[in-house]
Amino acid sequence: MNNLFEKVHRIKKINKGSLLFEEGNTANELYIIQSGKFQISKMVSDGRELTIRMCSAGELVGELTLFSPTSQHILNARAFESGSVAVIPKDLLEDEIAKDSKLALELVKWLSLQHRKSQTRFRDLVLHGKKGALYSTLIRLVNSYGVETADGTKIDVSLTNQELANFCGTSREVVNRLLSELRKQEIISIDKGFITVHKLHMLRREIDCENCPSEICNIE
Repeated sequence: MNNLFEKVHRIKKINKGSLLFEEGNTANELYIIQSGKFQISKMVSDGRELTIRMCSAGELVGELTLFSPTSQHILNARAFESGSVAVIPKDLLEDEIAKDSKLALELVKWLSLQHRKSQTRFRDLVLHGKKGALYSTLIRLVNSYGVETADGTKIDVSLTNQELANFCGTSREVVNRLLSELRKQEIISIDKGFITVHKLHMLRREIDCENCPSEICNIE
């Protein structure tokens, strides 16, 4: 998405926990993350929150409003940690895409990749239920934030059980139970909110992992 940086209008700082945009609000800007992490989510009718993806530096957010006649956000973007974003006016970017075929192709490729990521996540949820959703989320977190240690791969981002539940579209109680089972089997361990995966192959086996490339199988 390098060509998009040429269209940046200004830089905006966002504090941890603050909303970058909220579903239903008018969408007149898109954002390229400069620093920090941002959680893209959707509220469902029963009050639960479904986390779609976690975004970090270099990612474009707000892209689903492009060429949309309603021009309203359909997702929420909240700062998981403090950071900054480069702001691009939506109408300016639409005009540039219409004129610049290279920019349009770059955006289409990126959108296609995001679509493939979403398809694999929903596949795991549909085929393997809540357990599959949690296991695939842990695998994706390892691929995105994993740090090799002497006894496994540490996920180098601290997540509460509720935040994990949001990725899985389920309740915190379900995630508590599933994580407890994984700890008893010594597949994972948890220390101060940081998860270390000791037996990644067992998580992959449980969801019939297809060994997708890391560019697809990640949380971003």
